[in-house]
Amino acid sequence: MSNVSQFYSKEHIQEQACLWISRIDRGLSSAEKLALVNWCQENNKHYNTLLAMASFWDKLTVLNELSRLFPIESSQPKARKLIAITMAASIVLFSLISVNTLLDESFIPFLPSYNEHKLTQVQTFSTQVGEQASFTLSDGSHIQLNTNTAVAINYSTKQRQLTLLQGEAQFDVIKDTRRPFTVVAGEKSFTALGTIFNIKKNDDQGLELVVTEGRVFIAKANERIEMIRQSFDHPQANLLPGILVNSGEKATIANHVDAPVQDVSLIQMQRDLAWQQGMLIFEGEPLTAALADISRYTKINFEIIDPQIANFKVAGYFRADDIDGLIASLEINLNIVSSKAPNNTILLSLAN
Repeated sequence: MSNVSQFYSKEHIQEQACLWISRIDRGLSSAEKLALVNWCQENNKHYNTLLAMASFWDKLTVLNELSRLFPIESSQPKARKLIAITMAASIVLFSLISVNTLLDESFIPFLPSYNEHKLTQVQTFSTQVGEQASFTLSDGSHIQLNTNTAVAINYSTKQRQLTLLQGEAQFDVIKDTRRPFTVVAGEKSFTALGTIFNIKKNDDQGLELVVTEGRVFIAKANERIEMIRQSFDHPQANLLPGILVNSGEKATIANHVDAPVQDVSLIQMQRDLAWQQGMLIFEGEPLTAALADISRYTKINFEIIDPQIANFKVAGYFRADDIDGLIASLEINLNIVSSKAPNNTILLSLAN
């Protein structure tokens, strides 16, 4: 018999726990039930991780099955009995939360310490000019930040609130019906229960929202969260204190005015979100607009010497950080020449 014990990383244990949860959801065979019990008994980390992953699952079938697999039996040794009692109590508690029954929010502070950590988080994430980064929040939600972006996180036991201070970000939200996920940008708030959406902040008056999955509710930044929560339960357009944007739609806000919500084609959505792959896509924008967008990703300044080229149309795919490729494309396709000037400035003019 080997005396070597196999150690697994935290990520590996989480993957195994997620596999077990998916199996429980579709139904376990007798052999699988025995294998799951043995897996949980191998290491307390297996049990703890399984319970933590189950707490995010939105179906009571998983929690009920765990309760049946780990009953409290008087014949068990004391240590094992304690584990079973703890698991059963936790499962009952999470079940009550899942169906929003008798459990009041005032009970949240009595949840296990690891779950309390997931409920609260105060932190700021940011990127520099030309930098992009991804972060996972304490509840499992995911944020991808574009260039020169800053997001402040303020999770509490009642609400998940973020503030987009500047820039652009995509939010992939873990569902939690008790705690809506709200992003405040300028004078607007964008609230979701569990969805994927992208917000671009041009300035306090200029915002763009693209929803790729689920629904996002746009309201005033000071709108009460209780009112927003009710809007998801009763989405009647004439009663909403804001705008409900669905998957495949885009909302634009300019000078504090909400433009009508637009349906977005797959091609248009890919264009708007191309930055997530480090790309920029132009489809006939004026040169000035294209250069303004490119300037977000670099500290190089562009200066147009000949006014006549300002409205030249630009089309094509460009890497956000490939200034040389952009200049070459302008020279080949638009007969524009460039020269370098002080202070990281590139001068653009029409070739003779």
